[in-house]
Amino acid sequence: MKLYYVYILASQRNGTLYIGITNDLKRRVFEHKVGLIEGFTKAYKVNQLVYFEQTSDVRSAIEREKRLKEWKRQWKIELVEKENPAWIDLYDSL
Repeated sequence: MKLYYVYILASQRNGTLYIGITNDLKRRVFEHKVGLIEGFTKAYKVNQLVYFEQTSDVRSAIEREKRLKEWKRQWKIELVEKENPAWIDLYDSL
């Protein structure tokens, strides 16, 4: 069974946020951490994994990513803090 992940990266606690989707969370976050991905996350050093969800349905993952991107910033912060109140980088626990 293939899994898909919707994830939130942060530059720091309450910092710049980025929402993405992938089918290989560990690889994708590593790419962000070492700057392999050009653009927003590299420019703003957004590379700490602070939240993720998984699903086996790619369509629901894409929809969830779109919905989260439309959310107000405060709602995103509350989502992170509900599951990860200390804003710990979850990458090492993958």
